[in-house]
Amino acid sequence: MGDPILQTHQLSKEFRGFTAVSKVNLSVVRGSIHALIGPNGAGKTTCFNLLTKFLEPTSGTILFNGRDITGERPAQIARRGIIRSFQISAVFPHLTLLENVRLGLQRRLGTSYHFWKSEKSLEPLNRRARELLAEVGLEELADEQTVNLPYGRKRALEIATTLAMEPELMLLDEPTQGMGHEDVHRVAELIKRVSAGRTILMVEHNMSVVSTIADTITVLQRGAVLAEGPYVEVSKNPQVMEAYMGTTGDEMQRAH
Repeated sequence: MGDPILQTHQLSKEFRGFTAVSKVNLSVVRGSIHALIGPNGAGKTTCFNLLTKFLEPTSGTILFNGRDITGERPAQIARRGIIRSFQISAVFPHLTLLENVRLGLQRRLGTSYHFWKSEKSLEPLNRRARELLAEVGLEELADEQTVNLPYGRKRALEIATTLAMEPELMLLDEPTQGMGHEDVHRVAELIKRVSAGRTILMVEHNMSVVSTIADTITVLQRGAVLAEGPYVEVSKNPQVMEAYMGTTGDEMQRAH
């Protein structure tokens, strides 16, 4: 086991007697791609919400770089370098791609709300914004309005704006949801490429993506950890196969 960047100990969340996340012990190794998977209702998104403090845990602790961050607010978590993308693409449709990424850079610099500054004052950020667009394969579309992009490219742009925040840990929530096969492949390759020198924790339903790029997989069922390990081991686990009976089970077999 390598150096953990993120750990949870007995992390739990209850809603009026219903246990959504139950005593989850998670260890995400620095520099890895770690996938959180499970059937619908397994507690994956709730777990993400606990890690980013959109929800307060009922019990348990969260450690980031060895420091207890359980009691911190979402803004504090983000400043530490834990940056999350959401299931629904969150970009500004009527800004250009360059302007979207530049906003991410401004947030990191603490100048997001300096509306009175001239456009010229933002020019020093343009070079870095273009570098980030190049990293996700969108450099030629820098001056295009975001609204004109196909869905898969919007997700790529969202990854660029996430990278602009200089995350130490990227949390990607269903990054390929709603995509056609070609876009799924493109975004999976993109995630693999941008993972160099970074750590990624992702929730993902597409087993072909998980099997291709994830170093470690944690399987949740009814809010608890069912299995953990590399895909080749987890996919053969009888309990995991039972949990994934049906279409998703077939998909796991095909991916394997």
